[in-house]
Amino acid sequence: MAEKKTEAAAPEGAAGKPEVAAASAAAGGVKAWLPLVITVVSMPVMAYVMTNFVLLPKLKTSGGQHAEEAASGGHEAKSEAKDDSHGGGGDTPGGSSKSEGGSKTKYAVPMSKMIVNIAGTMGTRYLMVSVTLVGKDSKFKKKIEDEKDQLLDLATGTLSGKTIAELEKPGARNQIRTELMSVLNNALGGSLIREIYITELAIQ
Repeated sequence: MAEKKTEAAAPEGAAGKPEVAAASAAAGGVKAWLPLVITVVSMPVMAYVMTNFVLLPKLKTSGGQHAEEAASGGHEAKSEAKDDSHGGGGDTPGGSSKSEGGSKTKYAVPMSKMIVNIAGTMGTRYLMVSVTLVGKDSKFKKKIEDEKDQLLDLATGTLSGKTIAELEKPGARNQIRTELMSVLNNALGGSLIREIYITELAIQ
């Protein structure tokens, strides 16, 4: 009878060993995956912590410094503007400096359709030119109007001395502009005319 009991008990022990091996194998598999699981779970947490407690405070402090610098620069510019407006400098009673003639305004007077015979053509060819005289003096228009007949005479005399070859050269317009400015300013007694615009130039 004792022999039978031991024989019957042997299968039970043999059957229990595979279960223990399977449990230990499962435990070993979980341990192998545990570092990966911890890493995957902890990465979002670390990213959140870094963003909220490290990066954002640095950005806020640097942004605040830039804002302070910009604000201080604005205050300096305003103070300089106040100093310029209240301080001296310039010839005007208010202390603000203005350009020659009292302002930066330009005054323009047209001299239209000056027609002259071209030199060397025996009266068969003529030149038609329209110009605009520009100055910065507040009395520019009045001075030009007062001397307009003399200025027209001088301008047409200068233009009538031009030959076909001179008019067809590159840069002829600039040459005409330079000569007219010199002649007309000499007549006016100074550099009253600052610019001359040639609005029309035709050879017939």
